[in-house]
Amino acid sequence: MKLKAIQQDFHKALDADYDKEEVDQFFFMICDYYFNVKRITLAIQPDYAISEDEAELVFQALEALKRHEPIQYLLKTTEFFGLTFQVNNQVLIPRPETEELVAWIIESKLEEIKAPLRILDIGTGSGCIATALAKHFEHAEVFGVDISEEAIKVAQRNAEINNVSVRFIQSDILTVDPTIIADFALPFDIIVSNPPYVREMEKQQMKPNVLNHEPHLALFVDDANPLKFYKAITDLATKTLVEGGLLFFEINEYLGNDMVALLLEHKFKDVALRRDMFKRNRMIKGVQNK
Repeated sequence: MKLKAIQQDFHKALDADYDKEEVDQFFFMICDYYFNVKRITLAIQPDYAISEDEAELVFQALEALKRHEPIQYLLKTTEFFGLTFQVNNQVLIPRPETEELVAWIIESKLEEIKAPLRILDIGTGSGCIATALAKHFEHAEVFGVDISEEAIKVAQRNAEINNVSVRFIQSDILTVDPTIIADFALPFDIIVSNPPYVREMEKQQMKPNVLNHEPHLALFVDDANPLKFYKAITDLATKTLVEGGLLFFEINEYLGNDMVALLLEHKFKDVALRRDMFKRNRMIKGVQNK
């Protein structure tokens, strides 16, 4: 069966729910994943054909896309900060705005912090932040924390795939006792977190591929206390960040002013709110000021 004909089936089935360019991207990602057939190959060989058994794999993927299952979960892989990561429905799919957060950390003036850096990533999920930072800061000691045992397994695998050393810890940041888990009492130079921050009231704004398939444990927080993870992490940071150490968060775009107030309340200095590529307030930084 010709792949070009199957591509048209994709458009007939998905164009009502996705942009045409996105549908093409889905199709070419699937061709590359299953058959190592690149987009350029089909441009050069428009009559390229596959067997009926091979076509069945593609149509199974199409059915999953019709159910709004994320393409990254179907292919079990994604890219983040130029690195390859395995993902499944136990972890969030890494987002471009989180890449911006990592870039902000890397571009910050870190020369004043003694080497090697010690970095803590709280709510590590797939391990994308911790792994990307460990890859860039080759001699850093990097720690990643998550409440989910399954997420920790994914994160460990991703560190292995990308040939970096990260110490992953399963723990609940809301109840952790640094006197019991000594790693949390270490002096850190950087603490970073992308914790749950979508309020329950905001569910109606979310697309089905996110709402119905990505882990709610990593997404949602109570409307009554939307900053509960940020408060716990900021409190921990006041105790464990070195003088001049940096605290970074990815945040809910609607709660930027609340986050500025939280960091100032905890005596952080040089608090900076930053917009992402979509001009939304999505990240914040503060400097430890003991």
